[in-house]
Amino acid sequence: MKKYFTLVAIASLFIACSTAPKEAKNPKEENDPNRFADLQILSYDASGIIDLTTKQKELVYYLSQAALSGREITYAQNYKHNIQIKRTLEAIYENYTGEKTTEDWKNFETYLKRIWFSNGIHHHYAEKKFLPNFSQEYFAELIENSPEAKWPTLEGETPEQMVAKLLPAMFDPKVDAKKVVKDKGVDKVLESANNHYGEGVTEDEAIRHYAAMGTLGEAQPIEYGLNSRLVKQDGKLIDLTIKSGGLYGGAMDKMIYWLKKAEVVAENEAQAKHIGMLAEYFKTGDLRQWDATNINWVKSIEGEIDFILGFIEVYGDAIGTKGAFEGIIQVNDKEASKRMAVLSENAQYFEDNSSIMDEHKKEKVVGVSYRVIDAVMEAGDAAPATPIGVNLPNSNWIRSTHGSKSVSLGNIVSAYDAAGGSSSLNEFYLDESTRARIKEHSKLCGKMHTAMHEVIGHASGKINPGIGTPKETLKNYSNTLEEARADLVALYYIYDQKLVDIGLVPSLEVGMAEYDSYIANGMMLQLRRLDEGENIEEDHMRNRQLNASWAYEKGLNENVIERKVVDGKTYFIVNDYAKLRVIFGDLLREIQRIKSEGDYAAAEKLVEAYGVKVDPDLHKEVVARYESLNLAPYSGFVQPKLVAEFDSQGNFVDLKVEQEAYVDQMLRFAKEYAFVKPGE
Repeated sequence: MKKYFTLVAIASLFIACSTAPKEAKNPKEENDPNRFADLQILSYDASGIIDLTTKQKELVYYLSQAALSGREITYAQNYKHNIQIKRTLEAIYENYTGEKTTEDWKNFETYLKRIWFSNGIHHHYAEKKFLPNFSQEYFAELIENSPEAKWPTLEGETPEQMVAKLLPAMFDPKVDAKKVVKDKGVDKVLESANNHYGEGVTEDEAIRHYAAMGTLGEAQPIEYGLNSRLVKQDGKLIDLTIKSGGLYGGAMDKMIYWLKKAEVVAENEAQAKHIGMLAEYFKTGDLRQWDATNINWVKSIEGEIDFILGFIEVYGDAIGTKGAFEGIIQVNDKEASKRMAVLSENAQYFEDNSSIMDEHKKEKVVGVSYRVIDAVMEAGDAAPATPIGVNLPNSNWIRSTHGSKSVSLGNIVSAYDAAGGSSSLNEFYLDESTRARIKEHSKLCGKMHTAMHEVIGHASGKINPGIGTPKETLKNYSNTLEEARADLVALYYIYDQKLVDIGLVPSLEVGMAEYDSYIANGMMLQLRRLDEGENIEEDHMRNRQLNASWAYEKGLNENVIERKVVDGKTYFIVNDYAKLRVIFGDLLREIQRIKSEGDYAAAEKLVEAYGVKVDPDLHKEVVARYESLNLAPYSGFVQPKLVAEFDSQGNFVDLKVEQEAYVDQMLRFAKEYAFVKPGE
């Protein structure tokens, strides 16, 4: 699964190697406008576009406008009241006439900035609703003292009625408390606050609705439900399709407009065909057209500009059906891509020598292309929190028959590296030699893990004939196991002499550094992102704990991974890297078997036993240790401001890149790209 842009949301999680936490350099929150709550705003370098031709710049601009035109769809998908809440707070921010130096006003600003960051009122990673640190009385004062504000009311709704409706959504912790609920034994569709399903639609109804469409066992299954909201009308289930003239039709029309302009200035015929096909898909909402578009996109590998745009990743849906809107516009880094092309060239070797069963291996791995790219614009589910690697399309049959594309976002990784601090390295790794090894190899092992996760991880293995897609057979565990499998492929090969032989790493020390950081993060470090008493629900966090805790347990008899407590602080130390690789290979074999055979019972047992439960004492310790470091657990990015120049006849002349402050950008975006109707 996870593919037409497996936005590997291991995004802001890396400082040293691919799985160590990404942090900022101890900013003082009160003195840094880019540091608020548990978040840090960074910027990335998109200046490479100045070296493009005028035609290429024009293409980048039009594609960026298309991506930004759909950005508000993500707010609407995340929660039914997000658009009204967002626009109400923005109206207050720009029209409030009262005092703006009080603690209440600062807390109001923080709340709004958090909503912008998370594309709504639920945390972008933890999925929980965050509450304002100001009272309902102060909110009423803000409303009262914003006389020039234009309130985003629905048709026939008064401002007073709107505010009364929004108050519990904003202030009551029990109302729509989590965007995505994945707890065992509950109705995950009914309990989730996201807007992918209408009132009263149950998990069982949704699953049966799409199962009845007949994709189970089909050779070329359609991703039914990917671009729609499932609702009840007169007692019947109806898909409201996202398309021109349909759901979010205003935003779709704007995207189509910019795609049509981009089609004219495409770099080549294949690229123009892809852009035109995507515009047609946005017009009709036909998922067969989506498949055809992806097939053409996979084959379109010439040119320096590429992009991701559509309804893609299904992490935001507890049953893994609905795709979130996202856009990434990218420019190829020729030199870096050339260095890493050897991974794609050796894809068959990695498949043939994998630890998975022979019957689950692909006889021929096709069309795995890999590029290191520079992002020049991100939108929707890809911003401000962004992936560092992508592998698409998600459709297994397209990947098997036609291939896939993998990218690593080079300038995003570089921005994280520049912002990363070393304090957590000193805090959570006991041995100086381990810290030195991670410090020396952090950038390389992070890039290698991401590349192998995307290029060979998601591209490996096959599903047995007649089994159906993993989404159908493994249901709510499908996403977790797909990410665990891709991670395990990367872990298995990063400590393989083959990488040394083909010149991708200087020595197996790189693999050792990756193992050190992955185990520490999976067993302990990532717990800082949870609140007391919580289990793990986010798929990438489940994946990492599953892999690490399973390996820890299986290696206990031989002390492969040692848990040591020194001066009251817990450390996880890898004692035998070769045996750990074997253990990773064993787990990879079992997870591929589960996927290939559609073994739901085994999937449930594995994830629930190793990926969900949290040691409360260890969690408390980790949180305390991190608090002492004053580090932001999450990072995201302000986008470059692309300023296009046109002559008096309206012809494109040039494209310039400017810096823009986070608040200024969010307010500008709110004005220029408000194409989703309140309540839509």
